[in-house]
Amino acid sequence: MHSIMTDLDLSLAQFSLFGSLSTFGGMFGAVFSAKAAATFGYKMTLWLADIFCVSGWLAIALAKDIIWLDMGRVLVGIGVGLVSYVIPVYVAEITPKHVRGAFTFSNQLLQNFGIAIVYYFGNFVSWRTLALIGSIPCWIQVIGLFFIPESPRWLAKNGRDKEVEAVLQKLRGPNYDIVPEACEIKISVEASKQRSNISIRSLFRKKYAHQLTIGIGLMVLQQLCGSAGIGGYGTTIFNHAGFPSRIGMMVLSFIVVPKSFMGLLLVDRWGRRPLLMASASGLCLSCITLAVAFGVKDDPELGKITPILCFIGILSFTMMFAIGMGALPWIIMSEIFPMDIKVLAGSLVTITNWFTGWIANYCFNFMFFWSQTGTFIISAAVCGGTVVFTWWLVPETRGLTLEEIQLSFGNI
Repeated sequence: MHSIMTDLDLSLAQFSLFGSLSTFGGMFGAVFSAKAAATFGYKMTLWLADIFCVSGWLAIALAKDIIWLDMGRVLVGIGVGLVSYVIPVYVAEITPKHVRGAFTFSNQLLQNFGIAIVYYFGNFVSWRTLALIGSIPCWIQVIGLFFIPESPRWLAKNGRDKEVEAVLQKLRGPNYDIVPEACEIKISVEASKQRSNISIRSLFRKKYAHQLTIGIGLMVLQQLCGSAGIGGYGTTIFNHAGFPSRIGMMVLSFIVVPKSFMGLLLVDRWGRRPLLMASASGLCLSCITLAVAFGVKDDPELGKITPILCFIGILSFTMMFAIGMGALPWIIMSEIFPMDIKVLAGSLVTITNWFTGWIANYCFNFMFFWSQTGTFIISAAVCGGTVVFTWWLVPETRGLTLEEIQLSFGNI
């Protein structure tokens, strides 16, 4: 933040806009993500996302003024907006039910691995070099996409039945009997085709209300729980608490990946509901810790504990977000919508996530300077609300096929 503002002579408002533009671009990517995936397939959509991401990172790395900086940020946002829908849905569609949660959670695990790299190298390299580092995974994915199959459910929806069986055999192994699974997929797809005349208006019918409430609700709660602020402005928070930001970010880079592994191991053992409620409860306590840390900051005696309380709060928040709240809304979104509304509903839910993230990202700096304690009290209230929301509305999907999940909602 400081280096970019100094090098390009940006004000706080200009940097806040720059910081939020990735989520703004993400909204545009989200608008077309599900439709692009349904029309061109998941692999082609991911290649398109890589073009946006590489172009964006290069624009940021070579930026001479705020126009190029902001344009690059928007391009990266569009690419990530496409990826954010396609990856969890693709992984959910290719994996068997008993490991689907763990495989889908691996998306969040590897995101955290990327975040850890940025946290670590951000202490030593310039922001321009960091932008170039950000483009490396995009190039790796461009090559890797040549070696993965298309989703069998997408193939079935497009009438490519022979390829469905070939892909399933490749995914499950040469000795696995794929006939029952292939038949189940084809029956589900045929049933969804009979209800294919779905419009935005029909999306809000009573029969889909439960799934839509879950999908939209979890995305809004994920972005408003404080993750946008703590994830994007951790250095600023450490500095205002009087804790060495370089040490803080270094520790976070070592912690975030192991904690994601814990979520990966627990998601198919505990289930989605318990892990989501445990994660949200931990986030609530972390935000309360941060609120207390800044609440006593100006006290002559108690203010001495502000740096360590802030460090504990951010560390515990990062860990609890990594084991559940970061990935589970996307996992659940990829599971609960039937094929006939997956395009529209997936786009709407993803747009909601990015729009809420844009608002949260842009407003955090202003809220933080308005009231540091008040900012984290609001976040704690949202996290507490997430526990109630999950307990009341979110069903358990562990161990069920995507078709069985639709039966539980009464959509097949």
